[in-house]
Amino acid sequence: MIQIGNALVSSEIFEKKFVCDLDKCRGACCVEGDSGAPLEKEELAILEKIYPKVAPYLSEDGRKSIEKYGKYLIDSDGDYVTPLVNGELECAYTIFENGLAKCGIEKAYEDGKIKFKKPISCHLYPIRIQKLKSGTEALNYHKWDLCKAACTLGKKLEVPIYKFLKAPLIRKYGKKWFNELEIAVKHLEK
Repeated sequence: MIQIGNALVSSEIFEKKFVCDLDKCRGACCVEGDSGAPLEKEELAILEKIYPKVAPYLSEDGRKSIEKYGKYLIDSDGDYVTPLVNGELECAYTIFENGLAKCGIEKAYEDGKIKFKKPISCHLYPIRIQKLKSGTEALNYHKWDLCKAACTLGKKLEVPIYKFLKAPLIRKYGKKWFNELEIAVKHLEK
């Protein structure tokens, strides 16, 4: 583990290889799991604001679930998360295109309707952030059988997780932070 700024980065993030392989997984991370996507407190107001522009992209079941449960909710761990369809299936913000599960928020972003790409937890996956009592954030690799194809493709292409997630890491922590991470990783490789 290394510390960059206020973040503790697990060594798996620069050792493990990973590249999403949507042709194999079909976006299963949007439809599997026991709770919705984790949300940061700052994202709650954003979801409230952008929802009218995102709603037309969503399925009828997704919209009904959001009407019933809200644009976000608190899970059994006390964390803010996206609601699930019928409280038990895919994320309510999931859309399906050509058999692939995708994010309706991201689709609205790509179409220029909103300026928010998607929840940072989704953009950073397979990194999960744990907020520590000290105020520090721990960045850990979340291993999931659904992502075996991504691990295989990452190994084949020799792309470590942190390089695959360069854009979302910069979005979350900034370019200077990412540059410091790269320097630290190169130093460790020597």
